[in-house]
Amino acid sequence: MPSTTVAVGSAVGLHARPATIIAEAAADAGGLITLAVEGGEPVDAGSALMIMTLGAEKGTNVVVTAEDPATVDAIAKLVATDLDAE
Repeated sequence: MPSTTVAVGSAVGLHARPATIIAEAAADAGGLITLAVEGGEPVDAGSALMIMTLGAEKGTNVVVTAEDPATVDAIAKLVATDLDAE
């Protein structure tokens, strides 16, 4: 499956608000989408709670994997964006 690695852009990491935004986008995209910190186990990107278990802080590299390359790009863009600044 296609994947890419991107650094977390949110100033406080993937806490509740960014995790919820990412999970909603993943659920809307459908299919299998996972996030993982490098070297860690992947979690379901459609679950905000699972995303928060990654403990990913600003600048942490996260691997985004999905069945569709466009979905990988869309979710990776969200991970890299400071979702608390909006």
